[in-house]
Amino acid sequence: MLDVCLLGTGGMMPLPYRWLTSLMMRYNGKSILIDCGEGTQIAMREKGWSPNPIDIICFTHFHADHISGLPGMLLTMGNAERTEPLLLIGPRGLAKVVASLRVIAPELPFEVKCMEITENAQTFSFEGFRLEAFKVNHNVLCYGYSMVIDRAGRFDKDRALEQDIPMKFWSRLQKGETLEENGRVFTPDMVLGTERKGLKVTYSTDTRPTESIRQNAQGADLLILEGMYGEPDKLVKAREHKHMTMYEAAKIAKEVGAPKLWLTHYSPSMTRPEEFMDDVRKIFPAAYAAKDGWTMELNFDEGK
Repeated sequence: MLDVCLLGTGGMMPLPYRWLTSLMMRYNGKSILIDCGEGTQIAMREKGWSPNPIDIICFTHFHADHISGLPGMLLTMGNAERTEPLLLIGPRGLAKVVASLRVIAPELPFEVKCMEITENAQTFSFEGFRLEAFKVNHNVLCYGYSMVIDRAGRFDKDRALEQDIPMKFWSRLQKGETLEENGRVFTPDMVLGTERKGLKVTYSTDTRPTESIRQNAQGADLLILEGMYGEPDKLVKAREHKHMTMYEAAKIAKEVGAPKLWLTHYSPSMTRPEEFMDDVRKIFPAAYAAKDGWTMELNFDEGK
């Protein structure tokens, strides 16, 4: 089960009724946060989720509305007596930016590790899931992210018995381990069937439409894209400032066959995003103007 929560949906500045865009995901005891602008902690508290268990924070880019909440978040974690290391992932220059922000949070009881994205597309693998970063097209270096949870094939008891594989190894082979006993090597493919469909969430804001988004959104169970502007006459502004309109996001969702699209990162001038959804849904019917705190629980398809 993967829990997804869009903590905030605003772009550029927080508003009394709309926090800055930030996404939190929880899977198998791990918590991942994407972006941490001003007010992220408040959005988290309103949802009833705690910042202390966060294991990884990913940054799309270094504009203030996506990273300025980090020092306060670190201090809150420290005041909660956290001792586990925290991993930060982001574009080149992450370590320098974090060091600058930590001038007001210099002493913490836990280690902060920085891992910089050095390629146009880069995968970070962890136990049970992957984070796939892909470069997009903003006016500064910017990345989108996909969280991918792979799912191994079903355990085949008959194959295990036919190959005389000791029962004591079955569980560990099912979890992906390779084992050896008395010179004989046992691998997961000896007892597992074809890999089954896993889970995938793709998130991208602050960008023009790109081929990298289309490629990485393939197979996503939930697609979350920027819908900075809903007014048709704002297309010129979107192009100038390297943002995306609701209609452009809907076209991407249609092209990749996404099951569901959440729009986010609205301009402060757009007070009622839902007003534009009738026209957006003419392009992609499963599009939604997301609101702060929207949560979705994704589960494996037991039929596959």
